[in-house]
Amino acid sequence: MDRTEVVIVGSGFGALAAAKKLAKAGKPFVLISETTEHLFQPLLYQVATGVIAAGEIAPSVRAILAKYPHADVRLGRVVDVNPEEKELVYEAAGQRHTLGYNSVVAATGARQSYFGRDEFAKVTFALKTVDDAERLRDQIVRCFEEAHTTSDLERRKNLLSFIVIGAGATGVELAGQIKELAARYFEQSIRGITAADVTVTLVEGAGVAMPAYGGKLSEYTKASLEKSGVEVVLNTLVTDIDEDGATLVAHGSEAGERRTANTIIWSAGVQANDFAAVLAERTGCETDRAGRLLVNRDLTVGGRADIFAVGDMTSLDNLPGQSPVAMQGGRHVADTILGKTLRGTPFKFRDKGSMAIINRFRAVTKVKNIELTGTFAWVLWLAVHMVYLVGFRNRYVAVMSWFGSFLGNRRPHFYYAQEVGPIVTPDARIPETKPAEPATAAA
Repeated sequence: MDRTEVVIVGSGFGALAAAKKLAKAGKPFVLISETTEHLFQPLLYQVATGVIAAGEIAPSVRAILAKYPHADVRLGRVVDVNPEEKELVYEAAGQRHTLGYNSVVAATGARQSYFGRDEFAKVTFALKTVDDAERLRDQIVRCFEEAHTTSDLERRKNLLSFIVIGAGATGVELAGQIKELAARYFEQSIRGITAADVTVTLVEGAGVAMPAYGGKLSEYTKASLEKSGVEVVLNTLVTDIDEDGATLVAHGSEAGERRTANTIIWSAGVQANDFAAVLAERTGCETDRAGRLLVNRDLTVGGRADIFAVGDMTSLDNLPGQSPVAMQGGRHVADTILGKTLRGTPFKFRDKGSMAIINRFRAVTKVKNIELTGTFAWVLWLAVHMVYLVGFRNRYVAVMSWFGSFLGNRRPHFYYAQEVGPIVTPDARIPETKPAEPATAAA
């Protein structure tokens, strides 16, 4: 049977960190992922708003690991695992394959959570994958293009209205960028549309914007967004969504307020991907309400010393679902497998700080007790994200795109085309058809 030393499931930050560590040590492994790209998820919102191209934040995992002879990358979906037999089952090209292992590293990340209202997925835009970002980008451009030509004032208003649900980092970045797009790009490129015509509403159930920061940073975030023209609605839940808008209900209020908008973006919560449930069932590991694995302190799963999980699919000590946690977790697990770290050693996260961009020249950064805001925090955000981008070309292109978008008025990756159908001339006549003669009864 096909066997390997280690199987890594996923291709995100945690998976790639573990893979690099194992590869450099010459440890044979197979990395299996539903996509062969390594997605730099924190920059997805820049793909959605035309700042950079998807390819610059999603390099090939095979290309990244190509120089390591013991690294094997396979496109597939892991569907089952047998801990007793140390076998893993994955689907690829419509067939099921079994792969034996000595250790498993699960790092499949998380997907959007709709808190039991899965029907919202059909009428909102998410931002978890490259496809999500490109779909949202097309929607934004379509709305402005159609608003430019429509003579229906009500339709124009709805096309230029955007509702963002969830004031975490993604929601804040998107709301700020859409409003900035209106003022610095579309107002310059489309006649008859101004920033004042565009309404962006950011809705948050908590009492502050970016609750993970709190205090001065949350207040600065709210003030910065409002200064740019974003309406920030706090202490408010969204109880209903359809294709034309959403119903907002403030805490303590029974009556809802209807807001119309052609574009509603959901960034309010996450839940673990399906493989977490498979591992939980096979290993007896408990999960939280979001389906995340309640891993042991050494990042092992359930009672298994040979199965590890890292990143957004796990829950440990209330650690945030951020890339540094996943990367450090991946390296800790790799060191454990390689014997560089003693088995059972608890994972210790070294918090190097967190940051989020709000809009041009405005960002927030928190490093332990140090809090930074404004232009310096914004430049620091750019520098840190440039460092974490994989590949020199990716960094170079990103910097050039940032210069053009943030210092200039360009959005080099905006393009949109209507669906092409046959041209029907206004005077084209529909050919007449003779009415069918009534059937006569047979004699």
